[in-house]
Amino acid sequence: MMNNRLIYGVAGLAFAIAVGTLLYWRQRTPEPPQAVPTSPVAEVAPPPAAASVPAEPAIRHPIDAQGSDAAAGASAPATPERADAAIRSALVELLGQPAVLKFLQVDGFARRVVATVDNLARPHAAPRLWPVNPSAGRFTVEPGAGGGSVIAAANGARYAAFTAFVESVDTARAVALYVRLYPLFQQAYQELGYPRGYFNDRMVDVIDHLLQTPEPAGPLAVVLTEVKGPVQPARPWVRYEFADPALEARSAGQKMLLRLAPQQRQSLKAKLAEIRAQITQAPGMR
Repeated sequence: MMNNRLIYGVAGLAFAIAVGTLLYWRQRTPEPPQAVPTSPVAEVAPPPAAASVPAEPAIRHPIDAQGSDAAAGASAPATPERADAAIRSALVELLGQPAVLKFLQVDGFARRVVATVDNLARPHAAPRLWPVNPSAGRFTVEPGAGGGSVIAAANGARYAAFTAFVESVDTARAVALYVRLYPLFQQAYQELGYPRGYFNDRMVDVIDHLLQTPEPAGPLAVVLTEVKGPVQPARPWVRYEFADPALEARSAGQKMLLRLAPQQRQSLKAKLAEIRAQITQAPGMR
């Protein structure tokens, strides 16, 4: 539950992909029986209706690449090397090379972003797929007022620099970049296993899910994760989880937001809401 990477994933929420594939088939119609001249003509039953074709999933937040820079690359899927090079160049243009080198894992960036965005609303978001470098320091706790441990107030200092960085990102430019690179992320989303999905819809759903993260009234209690099984770890186990089972049952993304300082969480929610507003009505989208 307590991994270090959600705030770095916010920038990845400005990118996404996918397109659906429509399947058709034909059904033969039986020939009607011939009439018998000496007998009344029996009413011929209509041929059976053709089997219904699965409907293409409705696209709720479509991106129209026509007339945008995205159209130029939509006709030919990029190789991984070309995709990485294009994305690296675009990220440096948007964020600056020092920030890209410090915070991001650019190799396989499209695949990392797509997998991460998809997983934020699920129980687990594998750190090895995150498009970011690990943050320094350790998650810290302090004694709670009623006993036990709570998330330490000082823990938020680990994220202050990056929270400020996320706030400084020009959302309009980030969304314009998202539209421009959409075919690359579309390809990655299809390869992830969603050939009929539409990632902009998924991204909006994930943002809505993260915006529903509750705002706790005070410090949140945590407990050491129980190590189950006959083999105990060689060093003390220092992984924490929420003491409240209802909080611990929340998605990976919501739990990551919950571990931040209140002002950091509210700042990131505001940025997510700003991104959502623009990816649902930005130029290049209809």
